[in-house]
Amino acid sequence: MTIEINSIAVLGGGTMGLGIAGLCAQKDRKVLILDISMEAAQKSLERIVSGRPPAVDDPEKAENITLGTFEDDLDKIADYDWICEAIVEDLETKRDLFKRVEAVRKQGSVISTNTSGIPLKDIIEDMPERLRRDIAVTHFFNPVKVMRLMELVPGEDTDPAVIESLAAFCGGVLGKGVVYAKDTVNFIGNRIGCFWMLMGLHQAQQALEDGLSMETIDALMSKPVGLPPTGLYGLIDLIGLDVMDLVGKNLAINLPAGDMGVDFTAFPPSVHALLERGQLGRKTGGGFYRMIKHDDGSKTLEVFDLAAGDWRVSEKVQLDDVHSTLDGLFTDDAQGKFSWDMTSAVLSYAADLVPQIADDVVNIDRAMRWGFAWARGPFEMIDALGAQRMMERLKSEGRHIPKMLQVLADAGAETFYKNDGSEYLGLDGVYHPTPAE
Repeated sequence: MTIEINSIAVLGGGTMGLGIAGLCAQKDRKVLILDISMEAAQKSLERIVSGRPPAVDDPEKAENITLGTFEDDLDKIADYDWICEAIVEDLETKRDLFKRVEAVRKQGSVISTNTSGIPLKDIIEDMPERLRRDIAVTHFFNPVKVMRLMELVPGEDTDPAVIESLAAFCGGVLGKGVVYAKDTVNFIGNRIGCFWMLMGLHQAQQALEDGLSMETIDALMSKPVGLPPTGLYGLIDLIGLDVMDLVGKNLAINLPAGDMGVDFTAFPPSVHALLERGQLGRKTGGGFYRMIKHDDGSKTLEVFDLAAGDWRVSEKVQLDDVHSTLDGLFTDDAQGKFSWDMTSAVLSYAADLVPQIADDVVNIDRAMRWGFAWARGPFEMIDALGAQRMMERLKSEGRHIPKMLQVLADAGAETFYKNDGSEYLGLDGVYHPTPAE
């Protein structure tokens, strides 16, 4: 039976918490924000109304929000239908809070954590049965108001009604694109997206040695393969090298043995040197790129040339017609080799993760489109490349054929989707109706 959600208690008023609270308030739900102090909670409310961008479209919607502190007001969550935790990413801190929450929440309420990397099973280990039944992961992406993706992850004991209720509310009321993930490290989007970035730094290092420029690498890893215009280095600048370093360390601890990503959890030496000297990205005024402002008001984009170890003026790259499309992956030159090595690696990685991180190709494709702004998800990209063409190339290079490509071949099928995407190939080798977006 679906649980109706009309009120939300958000635990933690940081960037993610205020984003979730603001979106719920915008939809005219009663919202409670609890933080470590009233001053912190008040600052969250100010950011909800006046942030860049604000978390509510109409400032009057902020009147739906009540503020409080963990110390004085935790008992108030007894009046709320959904309790959404969005505090610091620390296992013991989360566990301590959930123990306190369980003691005061009402029967029939649902609970979620917005963790991006801590396994749910670790958070709820040895917790009361009621909590384990009523909890899930609701992993929103930042900024919450803008990003469509929300990954919904049940625990081993989660009541299906809790998942149905959260999916109905987050999808139907909040307008999120809900994908269903498994309780594995980094879920879907960050598992594949972070593999692409960390693996990419190593592939790019080889490409630099082969004579490609950093600007060419970013040009190849953007529009030609249906990825955002930031490319590889530009995206990591946006995220921050310090954040990516922490991601890599978390993956090194939590990736299963034999995972392709194990080899790429640490930066190449030239990139690690940037981290060591605090050259982290946009947040520090420059990482791989920086913008120089001149006295006359003009600006110059510079790139930190990893091969030369110094800044230089960034060059505009104009790719030829072939390298501007997926066909560029099959050209016999340095650009084609790099594009193929990068793209085939991440597609192979994704194709080996069903059903480990998600039950089907649809959830993986949607996670990458909605969370990382890929024009096509991994399996949609394989369809565009040609699965048979990809398998033949992998075989010629003596590389592993990933699970879902083998399923495709064994089924005698040519694509993961057919009939304009209305059907998808399952792990059982049979086509199934594609769920509506």
